[in-house]
Amino acid sequence: MKPAPFVYHAPADVQETLELLAELGPEAKVLAGGQSLVPVLNMRLASPAHLVDINRVAGLDEVTVEPGGVRVGALVRHAHLLSHSAARTAQPLLRQALRWVAHPVIRNRGTTVGSIVHADPAGEMPAVLALTDGHVLLRSVHGDREVPASSFFVGPMECCATADELAVEAVFGRFPPGTRTGFSEIARRHGDYALAGVALALRLGDDGSVTSARASFVSLTEVPDVLDLTDAVAGATAADLPGLAGRVEEVVGGHVDPVDDIHASADYRRHLAVVQTHRLLDRLTAGEDADGTVRLPDAPTDQEVTA
Repeated sequence: MKPAPFVYHAPADVQETLELLAELGPEAKVLAGGQSLVPVLNMRLASPAHLVDINRVAGLDEVTVEPGGVRVGALVRHAHLLSHSAARTAQPLLRQALRWVAHPVIRNRGTTVGSIVHADPAGEMPAVLALTDGHVLLRSVHGDREVPASSFFVGPMECCATADELAVEAVFGRFPPGTRTGFSEIARRHGDYALAGVALALRLGDDGSVTSARASFVSLTEVPDVLDLTDAVAGATAADLPGLAGRVEEVVGGHVDPVDDIHASADYRRHLAVVQTHRLLDRLTAGEDADGTVRLPDAPTDQEVTA
């Protein structure tokens, strides 16, 4: 398979990139990591007349940890962010989710911001952006705008960025101290798109009871959103959670909206969402080992929850 013919552009800086996008409009596609775009081009699901390669643009490959969040530039590869010690300390959910993104060879080239802009409901990083109350910085010749995750995703495989805008960076918010996070995903094979995935952030009171719980989902909703589980599990301790299984099933099962496909039925995906959410709640309230990590015994070694 080969893509349709296109004109290749390799701008040297952000300003040149923005001017190209303003001139070319909807006829152009931006190439960063290319791990999503290139297959689409090869299958001719998209046939842009112009390809704007930003890999030579300086200043877009930086990760910056700030009090309010983790800033990830448009050219930061998944592997770079995964190995960034300050980023994973500031927001452990980044590492927990990134380990599930495809395979190492794809993580070495694919970009985190590109994955977010691609807006695939089966992508891990859009769900993480939503749960962390993050935002995306969009830039054009007309200026900048910060779009919160709640407004950025407008449909499956569709974000709100206009044709003349470049997603310069994504900012993942930081949780309050003491927040426990976890990420769980089930796929036919490790590295494949998830049949169902759950990201969870939970806080406990001094007595070990739940004070807040929020979740986002992978492959289960048309766009990544956040489900507040607090009312369903508030005040519960680890010993109480088994008795709340029915309530968790009601809330989670009523929120997600999976579809049938050749890989799994909607009912099965919904079941996986409920089971994974309850397991994460159970592990996150149960305690941790010396380094703040609880490894799930019935999961792959790179599935973990962190307090």
